[in-house]
Amino acid sequence: MNPDLDRLQAYPFERLKQLLDQRQAAAKPAIKLSIGEPAHPPPAFVLDRLRDSLEDIARYPATKGDIALREAMAAWLCQRFQLPALNPDTEVLPVSGTREALFAVAQACIDRSKNPLVISPNPFYQIYEGAALMAGADLHWLDCRSDSAFLPDFESVSESDWQRCQLLYICSPGNPSGAVIPQATLQWLIEQAQRYDFIIASDECYSEIYLDEDTPPPGLLQAAAAMGRTDYRNCLVFHSLSKRSNLPGLRSGLVAGDANILKRFLQYRTYQGCAMPLPQQLASIDAWQDEKHVQENRRRYREKFDAVLPILQPVLNVERPQAGFYLWPQLGCSDTEFAADLFAEENVTVLPGSFLGRGDGNSNPGAGHCRLALVAELEQCVEAASRIADFCRRRAGTQAV
Repeated sequence: MNPDLDRLQAYPFERLKQLLDQRQAAAKPAIKLSIGEPAHPPPAFVLDRLRDSLEDIARYPATKGDIALREAMAAWLCQRFQLPALNPDTEVLPVSGTREALFAVAQACIDRSKNPLVISPNPFYQIYEGAALMAGADLHWLDCRSDSAFLPDFESVSESDWQRCQLLYICSPGNPSGAVIPQATLQWLIEQAQRYDFIIASDECYSEIYLDEDTPPPGLLQAAAAMGRTDYRNCLVFHSLSKRSNLPGLRSGLVAGDANILKRFLQYRTYQGCAMPLPQQLASIDAWQDEKHVQENRRRYREKFDAVLPILQPVLNVERPQAGFYLWPQLGCSDTEFAADLFAEENVTVLPGSFLGRGDGNSNPGAGHCRLALVAELEQCVEAASRIADFCRRRAGTQAV
């Protein structure tokens, strides 16, 4: 077996299951806020297209995807991120969701022979770590804490680490905090990437869930274009229909950017065997071409934040995020104890923040936080918030005694 498999750590939800298996859930209807799986209804017109296209399952799909799909993706990227142009033949590829692509890009791009380093935010989406380890790289963590607005301190990276770096993962809006990397910072990173010749893999899967309709989060390609660097050299962005369109099971996303990197990445993917089935491609075209359902999706999330924050803020140190659908409260206590007791007393499941980070004790920037995914329907989110508030009040009273 590949010895790098021994370097992988248990996935956060495996650890959560082990934690909660030790406790008995309260005799109340279960509410799960632990997994970021969108639960809003998927667009009906996308499901109709999927059903109408089932006969196309009889044909082999191309790894590169149909040109109509790549054109729809390129058009959406240009419209959303104010790009002057994007070549659908060379600068866009369909992928089976961002998860597989964020993992695969490390396998394709990292040169094991050169003592590679991957730089990643911490806390983080665990795929970044697994991808780096399975590609034979070391990891350098950039802690995201409240005193830095939950953004990585990129300027703390030493010159020697930039020189070793082959791949930088960034996530904006961030998981779990929802923090948005400013365009000026993205442009500074692009300059570093071109100076030291590493690839930026920008995970932008939460980019379409933002609270201010007039200020969408900037993207990496947008930052490059604003600099006049429309070859997008060293830049890759990853987008998905999972969060944007409530289609997590469609496994449909895209990667776009540097044509030279994508040419080699396509070569790798041809051997990987990850072509998107044609019915999914046709349904994806319709999804990328429509914004009304995305606007309605944002409205629903805003409604939930408006409803739950007044319930939670009197008892928890929690703020409205810039984007995304998570809350990231600071607990002032053990996050694993909080999650286990909440489950046992209220049958509400949340994810301990330490499971999303690396480090021991207080060195883990996720410790003392929990992640609440507001993906359930409004009524369930309000009920969950009320139970959490009751739990916190009881806990505060007990500790006061």
